[in-house]
Amino acid sequence: MLDSLWMNMRRIVQAGVLDFTRNLFVTIASVLVMTVTLFVVGLLIFTGVILNSTLNELKSKVDMNIYFTTESLEEDIFALQEKLRVLPEVQSVTYISRDEALAQFRERHQNDQLTLQSLDELGDNPLGAVLNVQAKNVSQYESIATFLRGSSALSKDGATIIDKVNFFQERQRVAIDRLTRITDSAERLGFAIILILAATTIAITFNTIRLAIYTAREEITVMRLVGADQIYIRAPFMVEGVLYGFIAGIITLLLFYPLTFWLGKVTENFFGGINVFHYYLEHFILLFFIIVGSGVVLGIVSSYLAVRRYLKI
Repeated sequence: MLDSLWMNMRRIVQAGVLDFTRNLFVTIASVLVMTVTLFVVGLLIFTGVILNSTLNELKSKVDMNIYFTTESLEEDIFALQEKLRVLPEVQSVTYISRDEALAQFRERHQNDQLTLQSLDELGDNPLGAVLNVQAKNVSQYESIATFLRGSSALSKDGATIIDKVNFFQERQRVAIDRLTRITDSAERLGFAIILILAATTIAITFNTIRLAIYTAREEITVMRLVGADQIYIRAPFMVEGVLYGFIAGIITLLLFYPLTFWLGKVTENFFGGINVFHYYLEHFILLFFIIVGSGVVLGIVSSYLAVRRYLKI
């Protein structure tokens, strides 16, 4: 039983390979068209990774700094820090002491001797402590600022301990919103392009399979006369469709190797640290299943539609 099944599988695969190589020019044309479709799929994957990485990098640089008066006690600041940490909008809260704030100020102005000289003449540290707040979402900073305007930002004596609150500028909000819209638009446009190319690929592969069926019409007639099962007649052409998709997928992956290698440093330096070549290597298995799998599915759908139509004649 197993030997018979194995022999039938071998015959089906051999027949599919024979149909695949029978009309080489048409086969090459079909594989190239499918390669273009899969290449666009891959480009959209990498474009999405780059845009999302840039968006996340931009969002990570958005924060809120809470500057305290020099008279504020550390216990009052720590109490406010704990209140902020339990807010659902807050991701992290970092405390910067007065001495650390002064050291950072000196480092930022190390080339401004006039400012440093004026600071030395003061004799005392004019800077207060700082709390750096990172929100879970950019839109939540306004809610945190509203919280700070309440009684939670007061000392035990009822006096305010906050000197000022700085959070992201309006231009940063505009940049993030614009990049978010670009990312969403790119995804929608890419999906539409893939649908158009997929339909074109299916149509061309469909006609290629039909041509293979027409070329093998006498063999099919003989098989039907001797009572061959429809699955046995249909399977070789399904194998042919799988071969189109598999080979196109492999070609696409091979094309992306030099392309991502060439663009790796460019994307790393320009798009927020994402190196597409490293991404290609680290996610090769996932990319293999997506690209090759998409090609195989397109091939199967095309061959199934073509053979199904032929068997209805």
